[in-house]
Amino acid sequence: MRYLTEGELQIATRFLFLSMAIVVFEQDIKHIQNGAFKIKDPYLDLLDHMISEATNERRHLRKIMKDQKIQVVSLGKNDTFSSYLFVCQGREEKRNYFNPAIRNKVKCIIQEFVQKTRPHYQQMESPDG
Repeated sequence: MRYLTEGELQIATRFLFLSMAIVVFEQDIKHIQNGAFKIKDPYLDLLDHMISEATNERRHLRKIMKDQKIQVVSLGKNDTFSSYLFVCQGREEKRNYFNPAIRNKVKCIIQEFVQKTRPHYQQMESPDG
């Protein structure tokens, strides 16, 4: 049975998966910094910009969640599923997510931020290439 509205659930899940994407960005920065990349700066700049954009969106979502009294609580995970409790104004809804599905949702968010960041970097390119 569904206890949260579609809008409440959409806000909460976007917050959840966006938070996971930010963690992936941060891990990628560490891998690049510690990796054998010859020229690290462009990758680090791109990831920094994506983290900044994602953090701004998450801050906005957090404000909406506070105003609407929405919370997301991790209940645990195993090799196959991760469980979360979504709470909104006293109503609770437990959801189990298949871990590969979470990975796909996070991947889509990462791709979305790559696309958002792309025009920013195309403007920065020099005209003589």
